[in-house]
Amino acid sequence: MGTVNRGSLDLDAGDANGAQGSPPSTAQAFKEYVEEGSHRTTKNADDWLPVTGSRNAKWWYAAFHNVTAMVGAGVLSLPSAMVFLGWGPGVLVMVLSWVITLYTLWQMVQMHEMVEGKRFDRYHELGQQAFGEKLGLWIVVPQQLVVEVGVDIVYMVTGGDSLQNFYMLVCKHPCKHVKKSHWILIFGSVHFFLAQLPNFNSISGLSLAAAVMSLSYSTIAWGASAHNGRIPGVSYSYPHQSTAGAIFHVFNALGQVAFAYAGHNVVLEIQATIPSTPEKPSKTPMWRGVIVAYIVVAICYFPVAFVGYWAFGNDRLFDNVLTRLQHPTWLVATANLMVVIHVIGSYQVYAMPVFDMLETVFVKKMRLSPGLLLRLIVRSTYVALTCFIAITLPFFGDLLGFFGGFAFAPTTYFLPCIMWLAIYKPRLFSLSWLTNWICIVLGVLLMMVASIGGLRGIIVAASTYKFYQ
Repeated sequence: MGTVNRGSLDLDAGDANGAQGSPPSTAQAFKEYVEEGSHRTTKNADDWLPVTGSRNAKWWYAAFHNVTAMVGAGVLSLPSAMVFLGWGPGVLVMVLSWVITLYTLWQMVQMHEMVEGKRFDRYHELGQQAFGEKLGLWIVVPQQLVVEVGVDIVYMVTGGDSLQNFYMLVCKHPCKHVKKSHWILIFGSVHFFLAQLPNFNSISGLSLAAAVMSLSYSTIAWGASAHNGRIPGVSYSYPHQSTAGAIFHVFNALGQVAFAYAGHNVVLEIQATIPSTPEKPSKTPMWRGVIVAYIVVAICYFPVAFVGYWAFGNDRLFDNVLTRLQHPTWLVATANLMVVIHVIGSYQVYAMPVFDMLETVFVKKMRLSPGLLLRLIVRSTYVALTCFIAITLPFFGDLLGFFGGFAFAPTTYFLPCIMWLAIYKPRLFSLSWLTNWICIVLGVLLMMVASIGGLRGIIVAASTYKFYQ
């Protein structure tokens, strides 16, 4: 009987100890094990994903990643945009776009670590903080995907165009005709290999080469234009056409300018690669890189737009200023080859966040095992898809206008301002409040008119286009 009582006392004591912090029950232990395993799986996935896989970048990584993302195919179409904007409005739009987008880029850099102990490594994560868990995804992800996939499609077209131009310049007559679709396919084949590079830091060398090339071919574009001088009978009056046609072309030109400022869609992902501590937050080196990048942007954009328009006026409408330069032949051919190298790097910079989204879904949501096979299938499928669309719809200038208005204007010109107002809630009619609302109004107008102009241009071009020519 005493033994039984002693057992009862021991059991009671055990219960009491359990209440005071003794080893947990089997159910509790299992729950903690599952949570720990889930946390471990998430951490392993984060260490594997392209955006968060490496955080040892320097500020100059941010500089050339941003240059590669920003100074792309759009710079070569700026003289064409000036044709329909004219000197006064054209200069105003160019300078205003540079100022507004630098301001909204500063906002995104600041918001990257606005919550203590947390980093918003992806654009949609910042959207979730501003608009809520589900609404943030629905607002940001579709727009960001349209931008990044759209840019990659345009760069497929640009790469194919530039390869074709290079071939025509260096080829000795008679030259065998090679379809544009074949050149796009040749350009796209390179990305089946480069797409397997794991993360942002692994493409830093490629991005640096692309940034150097962008500065180089931009300099050649405006330098050769200035050297050759103005074409005979140059005119800066608006091209003669119907009123409706002129309006639509102005809309499309605004979209082309918007397309030229696209770095916002990858800026948080680039900043995520920079190490950060409370004493040394990532926003300091990131902003230093952004400033350097925007100086390079100004050096590239303004001379190409203004000198190119000065040289050619509206005498011949063109999408790509390099296609109108013929002399010296070797220099123009070199510039086209530089464009190819640059858009190879730019394609990968814009593809990396898409790879991150896709692989996140497969690994974290669908619980597939991260590895080379998954990466090979996902990324190769993406490259094949963008290549196919580029071959099907190779309308360079109109694609710039449409994507520039439909998606670039929101994610670049006014979505950062809306997030800033939602998160920081500046005082009504304060300088910050007024500045953001001005950017929002201008951005919304730009989105509407540029989308209309670009879509109309695609429809007109498609009406006379023979597919897969």
